[in-house]
Amino acid sequence: MARAANVSVYSPELLSSRYGSRPLKVVLRTLEIFTTLGFFAGKLFVDEKRGLLEQNKRSRAAELRRTFTKLGPTFVKIGQGLSTRPDICPPEYLEELAELQDALPTFPDSEAFACIERELGLPLESIFSSISPSPIAAASLGQVYKAQLKYSGQFVAVKVQRPGIEEAIGLDFYLLRGLGFLINKYIDFVTSNVVALIDEFARRVYQELNYVQEGQNARRFKKLYADKQDVVVPDIFWDYTSAKVLTMDWVDGVKLNQHQAIEKQGLKLLDLVNIGIQCSLRQLLEYGYFHADPHPGNLLATPEGKLAFLDFGMMSETPEDARLAIIGHVVHMVNRDYEAMARDYYALDFLAPDVDVSPIVPALKNFFDDALSSTVSELNFKTIVDGLGAVLYEYPFTVPAYYALILRSLTVLEGLALYADPNFKVLAASYPYFAKRLLTDPNPYLRDALVELLFKDGRFRWNRLENLLVQGRKDRDFTTKEALQPVLKLLLGPGGEELRALVVKEAIRVTEAVVFGALLDAYSATPAFLKPLISNGSDAGPFKLRDGEQEQMLALRDQVFRIWGLLRASDSFDPSLLQPILQVLQEPEARSLGERVAGGITQRLAARLLQQVLKSPAPPQ
Repeated sequence: MARAANVSVYSPELLSSRYGSRPLKVVLRTLEIFTTLGFFAGKLFVDEKRGLLEQNKRSRAAELRRTFTKLGPTFVKIGQGLSTRPDICPPEYLEELAELQDALPTFPDSEAFACIERELGLPLESIFSSISPSPIAAASLGQVYKAQLKYSGQFVAVKVQRPGIEEAIGLDFYLLRGLGFLINKYIDFVTSNVVALIDEFARRVYQELNYVQEGQNARRFKKLYADKQDVVVPDIFWDYTSAKVLTMDWVDGVKLNQHQAIEKQGLKLLDLVNIGIQCSLRQLLEYGYFHADPHPGNLLATPEGKLAFLDFGMMSETPEDARLAIIGHVVHMVNRDYEAMARDYYALDFLAPDVDVSPIVPALKNFFDDALSSTVSELNFKTIVDGLGAVLYEYPFTVPAYYALILRSLTVLEGLALYADPNFKVLAASYPYFAKRLLTDPNPYLRDALVELLFKDGRFRWNRLENLLVQGRKDRDFTTKEALQPVLKLLLGPGGEELRALVVKEAIRVTEAVVFGALLDAYSATPAFLKPLISNGSDAGPFKLRDGEQEQMLALRDQVFRIWGLLRASDSFDPSLLQPILQVLQEPEARSLGERVAGGITQRLAARLLQQVLKSPAPPQ
């Protein structure tokens, strides 16, 4: 097992006690930070005055990267966060700050090897038969060596924590927290609680200092996601892990931002990004435990075409209510139901229960009515983030930390994909997962969201069902055996009377369309010399329908047949999938529903027959 060690936990009170009595140290560090950042800000100001802001953007971005590196680990972490925020930083800054992920100064190897021996309590040569003489990667909080275990011959990655790291970040967070108090008190247009955001960020950074916790994170992540055939999660070697040393499987692979190297291996970047998106969606919305730092240095493409996740220091959890609300939010966006979208912000914990959402509805409508002029699948994720960001700034929202980390995860993946395909849309890639969840998840919230999506204004929207099935079948875990079972149970359960009335009406429409479609097909196949006898001499054929009604019937019939074809074409289709439906249909409520449908069909067909005999106008819908 991992060796026990004193592990520090982020405590604002402890930092205040520690640094409040060391004013000289605080003043010197404050001057260093403000002087360094002020000098950089002054250059930007001069560039703007001279009209050189755009021309110098690349060089200034590189300078900011060097500035953050010079200021130390805390600012490197801040820069890493900014490198995944295209809504805040221009592309040139994103690219430069992305280099902070793994292109950092190293500390002396002698100190690293001494730390390994001190933490593990063993000489280096008794643990490893070989170890790289210099680090193969340097991160903000530590550096990594490649080694071979002496007892098994396995190759491993050994991460060693930077010396003095806790002291460095502790002072910086003490200063940032003080700045946060000033912002909260004096800057009115910042509506978020800045101190709370700093505390959350600091807690996560301190968690990354505990390598035993990171190992436990990796074990939990592997248990949840490594059964997916396209995902690799390294094992942890607990006998050689402590609070400051982490030993795990060595994973051969290419970083996800090394596009040419990926192509040389015969792999496709978009395929790997799609694996990442599907896995991330499950992390965010299924299990609620997700990798909150999926930058390119932490994602590898293996030679077998799998996606390897590394570095589990920064993890987060999505509350269950929020998981469902996010899926519902997408459904409401598709439906342009802005009132429901506004109410979702209660479940997402963006708004306190006593906040009136009615003023927010017009703002959502103004943005999405314009953005949704194209289909939702064509929306860029950044477009939605920017649009919602404008709404968030205007109203009293408090953005939870987990939501900011979700945005970070998805923007990183979309950003990687955009290198390979400028037209890539993360929402389009996410659709199969959302469709599968809506069609198969029995959770009452999602079941109601599916009903809301499929039924509108007393009509069943067959095109929506067809689209959900087309998209859902793209998800590897989708099975037709589970599809629509949640809605069927709702339909035949208590409280489903209103839905049953809609289903009866729709079943009559479909049956009528199928019957009359078959009759029209039969008439079309009738020899020409017999058609006048059947149609009684009418050029319109045997049926006198209102303008466009025949086309609508045939379109409905064809769509229903296509949907049935989609179900039958599924790999999981077999006659036994009808068994749950047949069992449900034996229930008294189901028999009553069947009788109502049969009665309605009989009346409808009788009315149609009488219409043809008397050549009367078509009955109203």
